[in-house]
Amino acid sequence: MREIVFDTETTGLDARKGDKLIEIGCVELVNRFPTGKTYHQYINPEREVSPGAFDVHGLSWDSLKDKPVFADIAAGFMEFVGEDGILVAHNASFDMGFVNTELAAIGQSAYPDERVVDTLVLARRKNPAGPNSLDALCTRFGVNNNHRTFHGALLDAELLAKVYLELLGGAQADLGLNAANPEEGLDEDGNLWHPKPRPDPLPPRLSDDERAAHAVYVATFAVESLWSIYQPRTRRTPRTGRT
Repeated sequence: MREIVFDTETTGLDARKGDKLIEIGCVELVNRFPTGKTYHQYINPEREVSPGAFDVHGLSWDSLKDKPVFADIAAGFMEFVGEDGILVAHNASFDMGFVNTELAAIGQSAYPDERVVDTLVLARRKNPAGPNSLDALCTRFGVNNNHRTFHGALLDAELLAKVYLELLGGAQADLGLNAANPEEGLDEDGNLWHPKPRPDPLPPRLSDDERAAHAVYVATFAVESLWSIYQPRTRRTPRTGRT
């Protein structure tokens, strides 16, 4: 299972009122394990950045004027996400609102809701009392965010990837055994997949001498020991040094 944890920075708070994307940062997870692959892009919004947004991320239009517009980076972004990648974001309705608005403006289809995971929803389920901001979650899960002086899309995506794994129960790869999609983990006939038996059993690792030594040792156990059930007793060897 491939997931893309991502974050965006924008000129303001409302894509419907003309605010635009100015930065996208993505981190790839495969089977809930970071692969090290990332995507990062600054974008020319072709408009001024609101003072409130500038205070958050420190990006001005002057610093973005030489960057490509979204239409020029859309193909690279969509290629990184892939045709079946799951998008993971914190307060995903905000980020996806901007992404889908930008896609619509260049004639591309929006990403459907079933391909989006909102970590804010996950956090509120685990901790209804909050707070559930990214900074608060980093503190709760011991994720170091001391270097986060300004919001940055790639930095925030990297922090969110760590938080996301903690929200799922711990930063461990599941080796593909836990499928987020119920249809994953099924064989070609639609039945639940089970590992096939090994065609050739592994050879025993115990030598005959080791088996004999173990039998002698087990013979010294009390009659009610579990080992006495699974190993026939050929000879009783009394314990010594006990009264």
